[in-house]
Amino acid sequence: MSDIKLFDTDGGNVREIPGTSSALERSLQTLIEHHLPTFLQMRFVASEYSTGVRHGGRIDTLALDENGCPVIIEYKRATNENVINQGLFYLDWLMDHQAEFELKVQKELGQEAMDSVDWSQPRLVCIAG
Repeated sequence: MSDIKLFDTDGGNVREIPGTSSALERSLQTLIEHHLPTFLQMRFVASEYSTGVRHGGRIDTLALDENGCPVIIEYKRATNENVINQGLFYLDWLMDHQAEFELKVQKELGQEAMDSVDWSQPRLVCIAG
């Protein structure tokens, strides 16, 4: 499979934008978190969110999509089944901790955002490669 190519179009001219790979998982995460509305049409809720001592995990990014549905974003440099397994574990955890998520949304985005959280279609987004 070939790499995805990006192009800039300006005044009828087209030029290829040279691609670069992200050397570090964290730098990619930071870039996406700072530009979530542009990249994924989502609102940022939290970064490196702890699932607590009992579960011992950290969700890379928590967000709300354009419909108010919770989103977990996981970033990995390697592409393997562990990315999906870890993400599904976190999604299951999130469904069991809805009130905790809603309180975090209230703190970060306000009461109106919390009131509009829609649990009908929570999502997992895995960014790997």
